[in-house]
Formats: sequence, structure tokens, C-alpha cells
Amino acid sequence: MKIQPFQSVAKKFKAVFLDSYGVIKNYGGLIDGVQGTIDFIRKENIALRILTNDASRSRTQQAEGFLKLGLKGIEKEEIITSGMMAKHFLEQKILHGKIAYLGTENSAHYILQSGLQHIAVKDIDLNNMNDVSAFVFLDDEGFDWNTDINKTINLLKHRNIPVIVANSDKLYPVSKTHVSVATGGIAQLVESILNKKFIHFGKPDSQMFMFAFEQLNLRDGFGKKDILMVGDTLHTDILGGNKFGLQTALVLSGNTDAAEAQLQINSTGIIPDFICNSIGN
Repeated sequence: MKIQPFQSVAKKFKAVFLDSYGVIKNYGGLIDGVQGTIDFIRKENIALRILTNDASRSRTQQAEGFLKLGLKGIEKEEIITSGMMAKHFLEQKILHGKIAYLGTENSAHYILQSGLQHIAVKDIDLNNMNDVSAFVFLDDEGFDWNTDINKTINLLKHRNIPVIVANSDKLYPVSKTHVSVATGGIAQLVESILNKKFIHFGKPDSQMFMFAFEQLNLRDGFGKKDILMVGDTLHTDILGGNKFGLQTALVLSGNTDAAEAQLQINSTGIIPDFICNSIGN
């Protein structure tokens, strides 16, 4: 397994797509050296986009969050979230009724702005649910795990409605050695119980990559060969980049541990073009 310095890899490309959690930041804050790499990307005139499966905050909130962590130079227009993709879908496709959600009120306020009423799972009356026209898995917080997941299953068992997963991540690290179940993991559990397939947004699905690609090409000509996708997770970042036709770089600063990286690559068949310790070195 050959590990290369990130900046030597990045300068081969006209544009870089970066995942957020595990690449730019983690449970401890900014990953070492990230500011220097962002400055390098600017100096080399490399276009930048941040593609994140975080559906709980708007682009503006994401940019403000980076600034609070001490990272300068990230514009909100450079941030693309799975929440954006889910929000656009709901605005275009769900025209009546209530949108039920599992997650925090903050994430619901951002995504469910289609003009329709939205209602938390905990507030649904299972004996009077005919006006629920869509369901959204938003966040892994903001609900009672002991009751509201069961309530979700009973709702979706009896209502044949569109179900949107705004964040496809199954887990995320909360410390150097521990992880927590993410929204995508909860949704996958419910999918398996009900034997249904939901509508997923975020990596590895193509919507975010297509949006970022089209956005880049509004101002300049970019081919897929000109873009590097950088992430810490094989099943989302690297698989999504590979499927979209981009070259990919796996960093070992997040979900993929250096000691297990080659084993995971061999066992999954998801092969990055490059491997780097982090974008900071």
C-alpha cells in the first residue's frame, strides 16, 4: 500500500472534491495541516467543493462551523450537502399533506421548507395518519430511540409513501476508537425490517457529484478526469467517486484506519487511485 503526500496528488488536478467529516475535521476539531492545504489549493488555482452527507445544517451554517473551528477561506457556495439534494426533491415532488421526520427540529427547519407542514415522529397519532404524504430520515438525534423507531416502522408499514434518507452514512467516529450509528444506519435497519427500498441522497449516490460537476462547469470547462474526489470512507466517498468516473483518494484520518485499509480495500473491491495519510500532510 503506497501512501503519497496529498498536495503532490492534488496538484495533478484542476478541481478537488473534499468530504468534510474525517477529511477536514473530526471529533477533535480541525485535522492538522488542513488550513495549509486549503491555502495551497487556492495558490494553485484548484477549484474546491466540499461534499458532505451532513443533512442537519445549511450551507451557511456549514461555512460558519468551519470558521468557528478556525478554518478560513471556505465559501458557502463551495459546500454541497445531502440535505440540499433532499430539500430540492421534496420541494419538487411532495405537493400536499404533511412530511413526517425522524431527527432534530433544526435539521427539519432547514430541509423541510417546501411550504408543507412537517411533523416529528413523536407527535404522530398512528390512529390518524392519512395526511402524512412523505417521510424523511434526517438525523440520528432529536428523538427517543426506545419508542420513535418503532413508531416509524409502524407508520411506514401502513402508509405507502415516499421515504427519503437525507444522510446515507451508516456510522461516524465520535472518538479515536468508538463510532456512533448515523441516519443511514437507522434507515437501513428500517428498510430491512419492512423489505422496502428508500430514496437515498448523499454519497455514494450520484446526485451530489452531478450537482458539483454541473456547478463547476457553469464557469469553466471541467472533464471528469480533471477532478479528484477525496474521502475517508470506502463505501461512500470512494465508491461514489469511482461510480461517477472520478479519480479518488482515500485518506486515513477518519473512518478508515491505516492498519486495516488494505484489508478493507481487498475485501470490498472498492479501490482508490491514491492513498494519503490526510490532506494535511
